[in-house]
Amino acid sequence: MAKNYWMVKQEPEAYSWDTFEKEGSTSWTGVRNFQARNNLRSMRKDDLVFFYHSVSEKQVVGLAKVSKEFYPDKTADEGDWSAVDLVPFKRLAHPVTLETIKTDPKLKDLPLVKQSRLSVSPVGGEQAKRILELGAKWGS
Repeated sequence: MAKNYWMVKQEPEAYSWDTFEKEGSTSWTGVRNFQARNNLRSMRKDDLVFFYHSVSEKQVVGLAKVSKEFYPDKTADEGDWSAVDLVPFKRLAHPVTLETIKTDPKLKDLPLVKQSRLSVSPVGGEQAKRILELGAKWGS
């Protein structure tokens, strides 16, 4: 497994895992929170990134990889904001719901639970392993 793990959140109505898979890569732009921006800046090439569908679905649906480390976010009109490039790696065969995460002793302290508004957050190695276990067999 990779050295570092992360989670990014996105409303599936705005940008879904299906769209991400079809496109084959994306620039993760539009982050306007300093803590989330700093997390983007800590991402390294080939780090694994859990893709979380927020708001309507509230579940981890896939795993991406960082393909390009941080660079200036071209969507920012002002300020010191960053973006990274991500590529889809694997879809989880069984999405891991927020309800499952909140009740799992190994996952209840994830920033996803403790800092629910944070759009980019770190995931510990043991937590990553547990999400992958809960996601069970890989999907397509």
